[in-house]
Amino acid sequence: MRVSARHAISLAITLVFLGGCGRQDREPRQNENAATRSAPGGAAEKIKIVATTSIVADLARNIGGDLVEVTSLMGPGVDPHLYRARAGDVSRLSSADLVLYHGLHLEASLADVLRQMGERVTTAAVAEGIERDRLIISEAFGGSADPHIWFDVRLWMEAAERARDALARRDPGRAGEYAANTERYLTALRELDEYVRQQAETVPPQQRVLVTAHDAFNYFGRAYGFEVEGLQGISTASEAGIVDVQRLATLVAEREIKAIFVETSVPLRSIEAVQAAAGTRGWDVAIGGSLYSDALGAEGTPGGTYLGMIRHNIDAITGALRK
Repeated sequence: MRVSARHAISLAITLVFLGGCGRQDREPRQNENAATRSAPGGAAEKIKIVATTSIVADLARNIGGDLVEVTSLMGPGVDPHLYRARAGDVSRLSSADLVLYHGLHLEASLADVLRQMGERVTTAAVAEGIERDRLIISEAFGGSADPHIWFDVRLWMEAAERARDALARRDPGRAGEYAANTERYLTALRELDEYVRQQAETVPPQQRVLVTAHDAFNYFGRAYGFEVEGLQGISTASEAGIVDVQRLATLVAEREIKAIFVETSVPLRSIEAVQAAAGTRGWDVAIGGSLYSDALGAEGTPGGTYLGMIRHNIDAITGALRK
């Protein structure tokens, strides 16, 4: 039987993790009460959180505040669909007090490792637990849910509550502080959601067509009234073909769409090919800018936080489409 490269990597990392656990660590770590541990000087230790993606890491920092120390396995601009676990990841995950991951099959190559880790380290998937009828189920994704829920700010508010609950279970002595942090963040998210809705209204309905490199924006489209067309499917694991490029170029030319968009975590050449093909059909479409999709930007950039990422995206989209 042939074993896929992805499965081999996951299996190897899982075995390294399981083999590296000493006899003294046979009891599950979630039985520890983190709130009772003290650092030198009597201050309570920070909860060590390992997050898989930069977006989940940002969520953890907002919910945990000064009480947590957050490490992200995937840095700015890293595509979680294509990420391959490394040996160093096992060490980071196994030493965490809490592992927060997205779920809904976003971290494809880490799925087996995270399942195994759940038996020994406290783990929580912030995107799972949302009612299925609120998720977008895609046949192109094997009948599974589209994982890109963060593009609907109201769904991401539920992810924030999941992160709060996970921290409260892991560190019950400081649950009240996590709840207060969450309420402050939820207020910021409500304001963000309203801002996105207001900006969307500045584009005439017939011009609200969002063409991007891959199908990451379906929740955005459903929530804020945009038709969404992606060159690739929900996952970036397979490249778009000539037929995909030609199909999308025809749509852009026939609908006279003003702008199409690249993504920070997807190569530029795919959208440039659509732009060139639309030109051969007599329509000069602009590239309206670069959108953050599956990862945040670098610290200090407009997309370095979730709040900044969503604001950057809606400003870029509406600014290009209403010209």
